[in-house]
Amino acid sequence: MPRVPNILQTAALLLAATSLTLPAFSQTPAPAAASAQQTEDQTLFALFAASDEASLQRNPLNALFRGDLRYADRLGDYITDDYIAAERKASEADLAALKAIDRAKLTEQNKIAYDVFQWQTEENLKSLRPEIVALTIVRPINHFSGFHTFYPTFASGKGAAPFKTVLDYENNLKRHKDYILYLDRSIGRFREGMKSGVVETKLTITNVIAQLDALLAQKLEESPFYQPVLAFPDGITDADKTRLTAAYRDIIVNGINPAEQRLRDFLKTEYLPVAREKVGLSAMKGGDLLYAELIRGTTTLPLTADYVHTLGLSEVARIRKEMDQIRQQTGFKGTLAQFFTYLRDDPKFHPTSREWMTQDFYRIGKIVDEKVPSQFSVLPKTKLEIRPYPEFREKYEAGGSYESGTPDGSRPGVFYFNAYDLPSRSIPGMTTLYLHEGAPGHHFQISLAQENTSLPAFMRFGGNTAYVEGWALYAEKLGYDFGLYADPYQRMGHLDDEMLRAMRLVVDSGLHAKGWSRDQAIQYMLDNSAMGRTDATAEVERYIAIPSQALAYKIGALTIQRLKKKAQDALGSRFDVKDFHAQVLMTGALPMTVLEKKIDDWIAARKAG
Repeated sequence: MPRVPNILQTAALLLAATSLTLPAFSQTPAPAAASAQQTEDQTLFALFAASDEASLQRNPLNALFRGDLRYADRLGDYITDDYIAAERKASEADLAALKAIDRAKLTEQNKIAYDVFQWQTEENLKSLRPEIVALTIVRPINHFSGFHTFYPTFASGKGAAPFKTVLDYENNLKRHKDYILYLDRSIGRFREGMKSGVVETKLTITNVIAQLDALLAQKLEESPFYQPVLAFPDGITDADKTRLTAAYRDIIVNGINPAEQRLRDFLKTEYLPVAREKVGLSAMKGGDLLYAELIRGTTTLPLTADYVHTLGLSEVARIRKEMDQIRQQTGFKGTLAQFFTYLRDDPKFHPTSREWMTQDFYRIGKIVDEKVPSQFSVLPKTKLEIRPYPEFREKYEAGGSYESGTPDGSRPGVFYFNAYDLPSRSIPGMTTLYLHEGAPGHHFQISLAQENTSLPAFMRFGGNTAYVEGWALYAEKLGYDFGLYADPYQRMGHLDDEMLRAMRLVVDSGLHAKGWSRDQAIQYMLDNSAMGRTDATAEVERYIAIPSQALAYKIGALTIQRLKKKAQDALGSRFDVKDFHAQVLMTGALPMTVLEKKIDDWIAARKAG
C-alpha cells in the first residue's frame, strides 16, 4: 500500500485510514466570478486552482510532499474543531461553485475532472458530518495510523522532508513544535472519547504503547529526529552546524521525548484500562454506522458488509482450487494445508538477510524494467528506490509499502519492504510484492498521475483507495504477461498474495460486522494461505486499526479486470493493451463509477474509429 502525500488529510485521520491513498483535499471558498470571456473549462480550472491553493495552506504537509516548500515551517493540526469547520466550509463552497459550471460545455477530459471533483468533495463532506466526526476524532492515534509512526521517519532526513539548506533545518525545528502540540492535543481528544464512550481497542493501544516505548528507548544519537544533524550537506557553515546541533538536541531532550512520554503514560495508566476488549467496530458505540460509511467511501461503490463477505468467500474458494493445481504440479504429495505448511516452514523459501532481500528486489526490478514496454506506452520519469523499513517501525508494518516521489524527480519514489522476522518472509512472494508496491503498481500509477501536468492538482496528487490499491493488485496479474510466473513457486507466491486480498474481504467484514475475534481472523488466514503467523497477525491487527481499507484491493482489481475483459470482448482485434493501460492511468485515480464511464466512452470511440 502506498505512503503518499495525502496520508495526513482529514479523511485519513478522521476515518482512521492509512497511508494510503485518499482523496486530496480540494475545498476552498469559490474563486472570484469568472469574466465573460472565460470559457467553461477555464472557469472550472480557476476553481480547481483556487481550491487547491487554499487546501495546501490548510494542509501544509501535502505541499511539502509535492516539493512545494512555501508552508514547510508548519506541520498542521488536523484534529482541532477549527480545522474541521474550515474543511467543511470549504467543501460546501466548492460544491456551490462547481454547480454553477455547465458540465456539458466542458472538454471530455474536463468532464471527467468535474465528476471526480464532485465525487471527492461530496465524500469529504460526508466524512465531516458531525455524527461521523464524533466517532473518529476522539480516536486520533492507533498503531497503524498516527503521527507517532509517520513523523519520525518523515523528519529523519530519509523521508519527504528536505535537508539541503539552513532554512530546511530551521523549518524542521518549527514542525517539531507542531508535532509536540499534536501529541498533547491527541490526549485531549482521547479524553473526550472516554467521556462519550467511543474508545479504541486494548489491542491497538497496547501496540501504540510499545511503539512509543521503542522510540523513547533510543539513545539521542540513534533517534530519527537527530539524524539530520549527523549528516549536514555541503554549504552549511561550522557555526550553523554547531547552533543547529544544539537546537536539535534541546528540542528532542526537552520537547519531543517528554511529549511522547506524556502520551505513553496517559495511554498506559488512564486510557488502556477503559479501552474496549472486542476488536471490531460493531462492538464500538456507533460502530455499525461508521463501518457502513467506511465501506462506501473506501470502495467508491454502494456495497454492504454482507455483500463484501460473500464475495470474499467466493474468491477464496476459487483461488484455493488454483493453488491445489500448483500443489499437484510441483509433485507435493500432501494436502493443500500441508503444502501451506511446507511453504511456510521450509528454510529454502525464506530470505537469509535484509541485504539479500534488497539485492533480490533490485534483480526483480531490472527484469520488470525490460518487460514493461510491452504493456505500457508511457513510463514514469521518477526513479524508484528500494529500502527496508527502519527497524523501529518494521514490527507493525505490512510486507511492503510505497512512498511517492516528487513530480520533478528530485525525490525518488521508495518501495519499502519488511525484513522483520526473516523466517516469516516469503521468497516466492517477492516478485508479486514488487509488482504491487513498485513497478508497474503504485510507482507507475502515482508517478504518471503526478507527472501529467495537464491534469488539475487534485487529480495529479489525489485519489481513492479502491483505484490505487485496485490498480496495484491488477498490476500483480501482469506478471503472467511478463513471463515472471513460469516457475510454479513464483506463481504460488502470486496466488498467495491474491488470496490475501480475497481473505481481506472475509476477515475485515468478519471483524467489523460479524463479531469475529482477532484469533479467529488470524486462524482463517493461516488455514487458507501459506502466510506465516507473524504476517497474518500484522495483517489482522492492521484491519482492526484501519477498518475497510483492506477491502479496496479486491474490489478495485476486480473492477479493472472486468473493464479490461469488456473492452477485449467489444473491440476484438482493435483492443490495444497499451492504450487500455493509458486510459486507466493517465487521468489519475478515478472513482470506480467514473472509471467505468471513461472506459465505456473509449470503447465506443474505438468502435466508431
